[in-house]
Amino acid sequence: MIGIFKTNISTLQDKNRVVSAIAGHFSTTDCTLDLEDCDKVLRVISQQLEEQHVISFVRKLGYQCAVLD
Repeated sequence: MIGIFKTNISTLQDKNRVVSAIAGHFSTTDCTLDLEDCDKVLRVISQQLEEQHVISFVRKLGYQCAVLD
């Protein structure tokens, strides 16, 4: 899966928290978040992960997250 998500994560501290939490909780190949993009794009690459799991996890951390159309 290559998941591309729109978020409301806006600070470097929040970015680091979310990326570290995803990498620590799931088996991912790559996880990045672009704070400079207007959609604050989160990109997750994983062989076994499903998009809905990422969305639920990020929402539990207190942020908005949805598949980017």
